[in-house]
Amino acid sequence: MNAPFALLSKQVRMVDLREPDEAARIEAFVTQRKGSVFHRPAWLRAVETGTGQKARGLLAEKAGAIIGWLPLTEVHSPIFGRMLASTGFAVEGGVLAGDIAVARELTDAAKELAIRLSCPTVELRGGEAGEDWHVRQDSHCGFVAPLQADDEAQLQAIPRKQRAEIRKGLRADVVVTTGTTERDRFAHYDVYAASVRNLGTPVFPRSLFDAVLDALDSDILTVWDGEDPVASVLSLYHDGAVMPYWGGGTWAARNLRANDRMYFELMRHARGRGCDRFDFGRSKTGSGAYHFKKNWGFDPQPLSYASWTAPGHEARDADPTSAAHQSRVALWKKLPLPVANRLGPIIARGLG
Repeated sequence: MNAPFALLSKQVRMVDLREPDEAARIEAFVTQRKGSVFHRPAWLRAVETGTGQKARGLLAEKAGAIIGWLPLTEVHSPIFGRMLASTGFAVEGGVLAGDIAVARELTDAAKELAIRLSCPTVELRGGEAGEDWHVRQDSHCGFVAPLQADDEAQLQAIPRKQRAEIRKGLRADVVVTTGTTERDRFAHYDVYAASVRNLGTPVFPRSLFDAVLDALDSDILTVWDGEDPVASVLSLYHDGAVMPYWGGGTWAARNLRANDRMYFELMRHARGRGCDRFDFGRSKTGSGAYHFKKNWGFDPQPLSYASWTAPGHEARDADPTSAAHQSRVALWKKLPLPVANRLGPIIARGLG
């Protein structure tokens, strides 16, 4: 007599993403709910492969069907402590569910899981959060705009001053390549590592980039000055959008307008792949990157992030722009690049 009623009850459970059938069911749910690339089990597994931070997730089901999904990465850092992030090394995440009650059940379950795993902090990078979560909508903005039909229309969609910089970049005597070969990967890491060191930030391990390239629809676009890579970006493709995710340029890129050339070439490339949107990713509100994207004609959209800290613990602070880390940032900028590249991945794999 109880079986029919049991089938109608809801349950929230942890998942094992190493099970192919389980992962496939969740991938289908993410597609159905129009989730981001960062909601995908493939992203969680790539992060685990590339950084060692464990892929986890909470699933809400009813009558055998998925009704809610909360992707999680268990992040451990000897410097910044432990946390559950939705999702690790991502700018989006949080609960995917059509019902607020289901979303709240998942976020409550995340707090319980965090305590069991000795993670005093949970971060949700988007999605629904409960009343006892600290929610911020002023820290970061996202930038998304439609891709235009052709190069000239794309240029005309960009404000005049930035358009002039792009035209200078288009006249530069450089070579642009796109691919995922070892040459592409080596060039990208070389440029990206130098770029983030100059910003005072530890570089992620190259194994993270390799894992993402191997598991997801992604590629690398690089601008070369002769034999030297001067700007390079690793981009993600998902649901008709291209997202330039990990990119940067060397000091030599400035005079060549190589960063401007790089992003315009990526727009060309993505349009040729059938993309209809350019997702410029997130930037800290008011930062240099924020204004750079506005100069391209992108309208900033505030992002909602939420965090929960277990009673008796201090909130986790791994934000490189916070006042607490400014002396470390200044010191990191002065490190010789080989030293920064050796130490950076050890620290950065724990940032999450």
